[in-house]
Amino acid sequence: MRHEQASTPSAEGGDRIFTLPNVITGVRLCLLPVFWWLLFDQEDRLGAALLLLTLGTTDFLDGYIARRFHQISNLGKVLDPVADRVLFFVGVTAIWIDGSVAGWFAAAVLVREVLVAVATIALAALGAARIDVTWFGKAGTFCLMVAFPFFLAGASSVQWASQVTTAAWLIGLPGLGLSWLATALYVPLARRALREGRSAPSTPQVSSPS
Repeated sequence: MRHEQASTPSAEGGDRIFTLPNVITGVRLCLLPVFWWLLFDQEDRLGAALLLLTLGTTDFLDGYIARRFHQISNLGKVLDPVADRVLFFVGVTAIWIDGSVAGWFAAAVLVREVLVAVATIALAALGAARIDVTWFGKAGTFCLMVAFPFFLAGASSVQWASQVTTAAWLIGLPGLGLSWLATALYVPLARRALREGRSAPSTPQVSSPS
């Protein structure tokens, strides 16, 4: 009996570079200087906030297209999480510099981002297995990606600025709590991934927790 080798979505993208998801990720990264220009050169806080909100909330788009249309690629597996971290870090830092958000809040978010980045690199270097992103991490990141543009819009001259600032706090505080809860939950997951990775002969892939 002849056995046909089943093709999997993850294999169909392979080493391709110019896939639609990778293009979308690249465009999102290329728009970061535009965000910076709007905020610091044009002093257009509302325009910068709308752009950053769009870049943040379309985070799911490239991943969805890659899975839905079988365009998962090796480059995309690396580029997508890196782009997300860069967009988030640059956006939060810029808004902090602008003074549109409380310093302690921005610092709490950035410290967490640095810890996650360092831990991800360390685990990969130590040979840890892949760590799946938890619901708490996804929810926390999404809330913060919405909250920071809201803080920026709340510091603009629009009439509804105070309402937007209130919404930013209502979304941002739970997001901050969820993100730190996710960080705590990743500790036992990281230990298990490290044990599994060291016992497995294959090269591990460590995802960047959100």
